[in-house]
Amino acid sequence: MHVNDHDWYDLLVVGSANADLVVGVERRPAPGETVLGSDLAVHPGGKGGNQAVAAARLGARTALLARVGDDAHGRLLLESQRAAGVDTTGVLVGGAPTGVALITVDPSGDNSIVVSPGANARLAPEDIRAAGALFGAARVVSVQLEIPLETVAEVAGAMSAGTRLVLNPSPPAPLPEHVLAVCDPLVVNEHEARFMLGGAAGATPEEWARTLLRLGPRSVVVTLGAAGALVADTRGGDVVRVPSPVVEAVDTTGAGDAFTAALAWRLGRGEGLAEAAAFAVRVGAAAVTRRGAQASFPTAEEVPVGEAPAVEVPGVAGFPSAEEAQATGEAPNAEEAPAP
Repeated sequence: MHVNDHDWYDLLVVGSANADLVVGVERRPAPGETVLGSDLAVHPGGKGGNQAVAAARLGARTALLARVGDDAHGRLLLESQRAAGVDTTGVLVGGAPTGVALITVDPSGDNSIVVSPGANARLAPEDIRAAGALFGAARVVSVQLEIPLETVAEVAGAMSAGTRLVLNPSPPAPLPEHVLAVCDPLVVNEHEARFMLGGAAGATPEEWARTLLRLGPRSVVVTLGAAGALVADTRGGDVVRVPSPVVEAVDTTGAGDAFTAALAWRLGRGEGLAEAAAFAVRVGAAAVTRRGAQASFPTAEEVPVGEAPAVEVPGVAGFPSAEEAQATGEAPNAEEAPAP
């Protein structure tokens, strides 16, 4: 895989590329129940593909390393990436059908997703080793867990000096210590945090963040949906809360990917973790106000403007918990708004 000497990337995304098959429902079915839904809509998606498009829309120079099938869905995904301005040099074709995500969305904007990995499961460690030029040209690398864990581990070992790894463990799975050790940050929502911590999770998001740091990552971001995010860094300072703008959610699909992409891009520009997260929550909030995943991602001009959200030490009045924000209806009721 050849990358010109003058090429560089704000962000290299390594991850999944799926065709999202979306059906609207009045409510999600109970076990054993059948419900009628809307007409089927097919959209380009996958956590890796979503992050790449989200970053490129914001203006980041972005590359994607992924695998798709040699089929109509694969061609749809490649066209979507290229239309957004993503470098698809690293997208491999063949080996299995393109991955598919089956998504139901209810009237509140909440969604349920089942993923058939397809070609994503064939993105192998040797594919990472063959892409050394891409890694050497990237300021930040972002990875998720919709590809094999051994491939994620290979990504962690392929980082160039000075390159930052952003990892979202979604869907959640146990991570080796050597992978956690290079995460900067580890980005989790409530579900992912509780999975990783088990009985040691504690009662508050602040406790989750501090306990996650003890697992070994260099920094942690806990997304809180309506309430924004928390950030924590081993290099100093307490856990801080970053509030989210108040918006009316239409569809939360892909909002967490928009958040993570924005965070990774701003970190690559040299911003501090809290500052980058303050921008990312605004991007995630903008994404939930439109339907679809990639179709909902804002450009930089479409991100809510005004004064940047304040960052405060936990415990200061005026910053609601996730539970308080849900109860008062101040913002969308969705763990992916903005949470991966």
